[in-house]
This record gives sequence, structure tokens and C-alpha cells, in this order.
Amino acid sequence: MTLMLLGAIAMANFTASLFFFKFWRRSRDRFFMFFALAFAIEALVRVMLGVIHYSSEQEPFFYLVRLFSYVLILIAIVDKNRRVSRS
Repeated sequence: MTLMLLGAIAMANFTASLFFFKFWRRSRDRFFMFFALAFAIEALVRVMLGVIHYSSEQEPFFYLVRLFSYVLILIAIVDKNRRVSRS
């Protein structure tokens, strides 16, 4: 059951990544690129949790990778707000 849920979450993250990547290709806005990368990283983490047999979400490596993806989202938001305020 856990592997099925990990697969579903990975698929949802990958789909969101493709969604944001599509908008980045149309607009070339870095905001969408950062979001696409963050969701792709989240999808890879879920796949790694399913593939590595003795892994757990409580391991520090997975927290650090998730922290990196959340920092990418924060960078995207700050970058977008700075560019809007300059205009």
C-alpha cells in the first residue's frame, strides 16, 4: 500500500512539474522554471523512497532534498516579487 501511495504522489509531482515546465517554455518566466524544478525534485525523492528498500522519510538526506525544493519555491516567489516591484 505504501509503495502505491508513493507512486501516486510521485506521479502527481511529476505531472505538476510538466505543467509548470509547459508554462515556462511559453513565457520564459523563471518563476515557472523554479516551480517545475521543485516539483521534479519532489517526484525524484518519492521514487527514491520507493526504490531504496531500507529508506525512511525520517532520514536526514530526504529532509535536506525537500528543504532544497522548498527553498527553490521561496526563491521563485521572492524573485517574482522583486521583478514586479521594479517595473
